[in-house]
Amino acid sequence: MNDMHLIDAFVEMMSAERGASPHTLAAYRGDLGDYAGFLTARRRNVLTSQGADLRAYLGRLDAEGLSAASAARKLSAIRQLHKFLIGEGRRGDDPSRLIAAPKARRGLPKILSVAEVDRLLQTAESEAEAEARSGGGKRAARRLYVLLELIYATGMRVSELVSLPRQALVRDASYLVVRGKGGRERVVPLSDRARDALIAWSKTMAAGKFLFPASGAAGYLRRQQFARDLKALAGRAGIAGERVSPHVLRHAFASHLLQGGADLRVVQTLLGHADISTTQIYTHVLDQRLKSLVEDHHPLNDRTADA
Repeated sequence: MNDMHLIDAFVEMMSAERGASPHTLAAYRGDLGDYAGFLTARRRNVLTSQGADLRAYLGRLDAEGLSAASAARKLSAIRQLHKFLIGEGRRGDDPSRLIAAPKARRGLPKILSVAEVDRLLQTAESEAEAEARSGGGKRAARRLYVLLELIYATGMRVSELVSLPRQALVRDASYLVVRGKGGRERVVPLSDRARDALIAWSKTMAAGKFLFPASGAAGYLRRQQFARDLKALAGRAGIAGERVSPHVLRHAFASHLLQGGADLRVVQTLLGHADISTTQIYTHVLDQRLKSLVEDHHPLNDRTADA
């Protein structure tokens, strides 16, 4: 019995015993047919394949640019086929047993350049000053400026930022006590700009629990409102709105610190990451900095230039 006959038998079983839909059955047949074709080119079949063949197949899928999710779906179909073959007594081992499922590549975080963040801050500050000079009761521009200064100065999560209680202020606003995921507290220092903006903001506020109060049920500014205001500000600053979000500014904070020479462990602490592996999405920044250091300071580079 050739591979396609075995695959057809498996698909029939999935239909009769498990009630798989026609769409699912067609997907099984297509995925397993592709696998069988790969094995044929290697002079193997589904009864003689080994773990090395399956790893090579997954490697080919990756080289072709197939997503990790799609490759994992194909591997799932292959696993089920081999369990079926064992159950039918067609083979005694499962070559897929020790094969790990493909994992999605973690994309690099989107960030803004230092110049772009500076442009955002300058635009926000100018609008806040104009609002203050107008003498009206509006404070939206001033609030946005303070939020922007704080998120770029600290790298806080947007949920941590908008829900800051007044008691988070420490030492005349030199530090903030931030309550992060899992209720874990951390102390984050403030830049002079962020501290001055926050002090000026707090002087305009009535008594209350939160630094950024709002009339909603939670009592503080909704993060969606901050995100909308930020995108609108980006447009006025000449930056595409889809490139800017509170989370992008958190990434910018971390990346710009690392570009400036900060240690990865320090950035982990400031971001409130429980595990250093989460912070390691920024290692591309470290790699680029190390490359620049070698290019600028390695003696062989000087020798090459002299030659």
